[in-house]
Amino acid sequence: MIKKITGLSILLTIGGLFLLSFRAEEKVDLSSYSTADLDLFYVAPNFNEIEEEEESIVVSPKLGKSYIGFKEAIAFKESRGDYGVVNQFGYMGKYQFGKGTLALIGLKKINREEFLTNPALQEKAFYANLSRNKWVLRRDIKWFEGKRMNGVMVSESGILAAAHLAGPKAVKRYLRSGGVEGFADAFGTTIRYYMKRFEGYDTSFVEMNRYAKVERELL
Repeated sequence: MIKKITGLSILLTIGGLFLLSFRAEEKVDLSSYSTADLDLFYVAPNFNEIEEEEESIVVSPKLGKSYIGFKEAIAFKESRGDYGVVNQFGYMGKYQFGKGTLALIGLKKINREEFLTNPALQEKAFYANLSRNKWVLRRDIKWFEGKRMNGVMVSESGILAAAHLAGPKAVKRYLRSGGVEGFADAFGTTIRYYMKRFEGYDTSFVEMNRYAKVERELL
């Protein structure tokens, strides 16, 4: 009798396990599944916000340290190369120009829409601004190029890149103070960082011009 009861218990146990195995394979009902309380959005970082940004990003290995490589590297840092972008401070286009700088190179009356939809105009503006800055900083390029300041090798391209960020006067003060008188933009980016990031490019293509202006026929 005991053997029969034991055998029956074993059969019931095996049967129960068998039924559970089928229940484990039942499909989940997704009709009532909701993502309402889940955070499904990825917010990209502000790439201009901190100096510790990834420095290994390469725009194109074919551009190297040429002038084109220089301007495209700056564009990538400023706007990711977007001609139509405007940041929260009103800086516009691929190279993030402010209205004051545009006025200096002959674009005082240009409206935002006209500027943002004209890539050729933006490229001309970038070159004109470089030419003007190179003239303003001509002595500083001569005096400081090849020297090390705050752990960074000073180069013409680094100086011109920093001038694009901070303006030539701020760069002049930085260099002539031995790197003591610094500058940081609204995102915390410094002259030292730009001089390091854009060191060693060939900017001999840029001719210095005190009165560099954007040609009027492009307007």
